Amino acid sequence: MDTADVILSVLVVVIILVSLLSNVLVLICFLYNPEIRKQVPGLFNLNLTFCNLLLTVSNMPLTLVGLVSKAQPGGDGFCQIVGFLETFLSTNSMLSMAALSIDRWIAVVFPLRYHSKMRHKDAAFVLGYTWAHSMSFSTVATCLSWVGYHRFYASCTLFNPRASSRTQFVIFTVFFHSFTFLLSLIVLCVTYLKVLKVARFHCKRIDVITMQTLVLLVDIHPSVRQRCLEEQKRRRQRATRKISTFIGTFMLCFAPYVITRIVELFPAVLINPHWGIVSKCLAYSKAACDPFVYSLLRHQYKKTCTDIINRLLKRSSLNTSGLTGSGMIQSEG
Repeated sequence: MDTADVILSVLVVVIILVSLLSNVLVLICFLYNPEIRKQVPGLFNLNLTFCNLLLTVSNMPLTLVGLVSKAQPGGDGFCQIVGFLETFLSTNSMLSMAALSIDRWIAVVFPLRYHSKMRHKDAAFVLGYTWAHSMSFSTVATCLSWVGYHRFYASCTLFNPRASSRTQFVIFTVFFHSFTFLLSLIVLCVTYLKVLKVARFHCKRIDVITMQTLVLLVDIHPSVRQRCLEEQKRRRQRATRKISTFIGTFMLCFAPYVITRIVELFPAVLINPHWGIVSKCLAYSKAACDPFVYSLLRHQYKKTCTDIINRLLKRSSLNTSGLTGSGMIQSEG
């Protein structure tokens, strides 16, 4: 192994550890807090967490094995199963992010009709579509033997070594990425930009009321006035920062891999194997980012994590005090 392979191997290990711990933490919060389970977005987050966890334990370790050994992990049948899972889980996670953006759009743009427009059965219908959509592409690829070990990515993924069906594979690959990555990206951009537009409108209304209040309060201290103006600025930046994070992480993690998969369809273009693995690592890193982007940085999840830690510490302190008390009784006896 050269230096680049060692660095990439360490990167894959880090992604596996962060993704595993963060997604398990989201799952614990979901199971611990009944309020999170009652919310419709919790179902989309649960589906996204499930896909990320399964991808972390099934595909990422095998990519690490392929990177270290420079060979296909397991036989052809095993690799086809792993490639099927990779295609299914990646598609499902992208569509889950699109579903979360639609949920936020309805909640912000139609707040009074949200509970009638997005009920649990509506969320179940959306999730049913994401599963059917993901299953269809992965099943077609597997049945046509377009899944196998691709050495450029050190992974079992979409791959067609046969020249006889190259045209059909090119059409399928373009169609697949158009209706997974591109479709999800368009949904994210349209919905979140509408959310940002509404958020900025409400910020302007709040700013007008704040300025009118400051004008009326002529005796207000300058420091208080300054804090109000700074809060206005932070309020405007907060909405932009959140929307940029949602769309930016999606683009940064998935776009390099998808573009590379499209470019490699041209025979005249040669893909650097190290770049192929880097783009694959970026796609994997989305599974490590999602828990923070969609869950763990929200107040409700932070509070749940704090409650769990406090409960564990309290139980630990009670056990310690109980052991200390029993030890003192035995020494006195």
